[in-house]
Amino acid sequence: MYVYINTMGRKRVILLPRDRKILNELGENIKLSRLRRKLSAQQVADRAGVARTTVYYVEKGSQGVSIGYYLKVLVALGLAEDLTKVAKDDLLGRKLQDAELSVPKRAPKNDSE
Repeated sequence: MYVYINTMGRKRVILLPRDRKILNELGENIKLSRLRRKLSAQQVADRAGVARTTVYYVEKGSQGVSIGYYLKVLVALGLAEDLTKVAKDDLLGRKLQDAELSVPKRAPKNDSE
């Protein structure tokens, strides 16, 4: 479950602790990749066409940074292809497919809305 908070006309998503951990790990992995390449945050920012502070927030795993900025930083590091691996080995999905279970294309509408 996610909590949405409306602050100054913007919706903000508050993630669960386990989801925050995933984003933090992603940011740390991006930072380690930058350091292995011996690049400064400013160099990556210049290559990605973003501000240095954006790179800082990406490396912190900030939930307020759009996925587009994460992608721009990954492209600057030569790691964009890593995103194509997300859900590639979807074990549960493959098991459902193999069992030929009917999976609806859309989630059912909530009657309470």
